[in-house]
Amino acid sequence: MNSQKTLRVGMLGCGVVGSEVARLLDANQSDLTARAGGKLVLSKVGVRNLNRSDISKELLTTDLESIVNSSDIDLIIEVIGGIEPARSLILSALKNGKSVVTANKALLAKHGGELFAAADSNGVDLYYEASVAGAIPILRPLRESLVGDHIQRIMGIVNGTTNFILTKMDESGAAFGDALAEAQALGFAEEDPTADVEGFDAAAKAAILAGLAFHTRVTDADVFREGITKITDTDVAVAKSLDLVVKLLAIAELSDGKISVRVHPTLISRSHPLASVRESFNAVFVESQSAGAMMFYGRGAGGEPTASAILGDLVAVARHRISGGLGPRESDYADLAIAPMGTTKTRYLIRLDVADRPGVLASVAQTFAKHGVSIQTVRQTGRDDAAELIVMTHRATDEALAATVAELKSLDAVKDAASVIRVEGIGA
Repeated sequence: MNSQKTLRVGMLGCGVVGSEVARLLDANQSDLTARAGGKLVLSKVGVRNLNRSDISKELLTTDLESIVNSSDIDLIIEVIGGIEPARSLILSALKNGKSVVTANKALLAKHGGELFAAADSNGVDLYYEASVAGAIPILRPLRESLVGDHIQRIMGIVNGTTNFILTKMDESGAAFGDALAEAQALGFAEEDPTADVEGFDAAAKAAILAGLAFHTRVTDADVFREGITKITDTDVAVAKSLDLVVKLLAIAELSDGKISVRVHPTLISRSHPLASVRESFNAVFVESQSAGAMMFYGRGAGGEPTASAILGDLVAVARHRISGGLGPRESDYADLAIAPMGTTKTRYLIRLDVADRPGVLASVAQTFAKHGVSIQTVRQTGRDDAAELIVMTHRATDEALAATVAELKSLDAVKDAASVIRVEGIGA
């Protein structure tokens, strides 16, 4: 490769992540030049506000279309986020023969197929390692290192905000609202935390992971999603008494020739590797046919970690631009069906507020049996009006469990189904 080649980089957006990308491009330019085989020069930065002190004013423009349409720009970094104008700008860049590096998980989860097709038809790269789990190298291992294997299942903690909240609830006994307020005060949660606590962010990442793992095009609409807002300090305390911990997991698995993709609060054993992932850290646990189980762990968000992943992709696409090669393309040859959530099997922990009188346990057990849900253990706590049944099931379909809970709520002896939480990774 010609080390004298200069590649001009245009960046769309310059928030927390973009600022770090610009800083690291300048600070590490000699190393990045040696690794890429050519000099990487930040030539234009698209912003909303031109009054920036951290970026040279001659680099700034509010005309983002001029960046993707410029013949003087070779490579594009997109860190705007959201769907539009990011989608239109990336499509224009690809059609103009510019490889693109993006961290935009929401866009990829909705319109990834369209973007990959545009990259293919124009002979350029679309790289997106930073879209899932920040600096943790997980997408490239799925796309390249494990391409000779068969992935069976992925379970990931891919949202730092929810993991911070659940960690605080577990370790201090805090209520959800208090843990969320602490996360916001420390900058781990947005003022409007909906995308995180309701699971939208994790669902987009789950779609990306599932698509790579199972060579099937998966969108966020294919992902079952349930957030953590209904998890109470009582749920966390009960889990603790059973040596379990609550985590918001993104789960993608292959079963009977179909894939299920879901995001929801999940109980896992404290001996599981994911249980030890604390606060805002992320981790992805992969199970494959030949390589077995492995876990990828690290900081899943933040300016520097995400910028690190973006620059890794930038070096890769720069190498391809200089040498004339291309990276791996979208792999959707398997085209597997997405299993409906109702057919997905897992275990469940159900807390029922019940009347403390003879025959209650029998009627509850009969209801479970009627819908084909096998009970593993039952524990009763309290007496009189405060009686509670804690039921752990064997594996059952989501549809069967939902029907069971609906009928339980209609029983005179059952005052409330206080919570239903799925259980993973601790047996049949």
